[in-house]
Amino acid sequence: MTTTTPLTQDEQIDALGRYKFGWADSDLAGATAARGISESVVRNISGLKNEPEWMLERRLKGLKLFDKKPMPSWGSDLSGIDFQNIKYFVRSTEKQATSWDDLPADIKNTYDKLGIPEA
Repeated sequence: MTTTTPLTQDEQIDALGRYKFGWADSDLAGATAARGISESVVRNISGLKNEPEWMLERRLKGLKLFDKKPMPSWGSDLSGIDFQNIKYFVRSTEKQATSWDDLPADIKNTYDKLGIPEA
């Protein structure tokens, strides 16, 4: 009987990089998206989505509540979250496709990598 030595944490992380479905595509849609959360970002997102004024006001009210609340002290440590480095809204760069031929090449390539047949 052979025994194997458990992988170290670094070895486990390295192995994740070799995951069969582990690749990254370009982020064209997110290239121009603003990072962070602020009143101006909320107003911008609401404008991009053509939301009514009442929805903007609701979002701004939610932002004020978010800003007042402390991070939870129960559960996992969330202090490392950098809320100013998150993109909260990314608009698609493509229109809705109605057929396989209408899909952008990068989406077709992703489907191929995942083994999803043309539908």
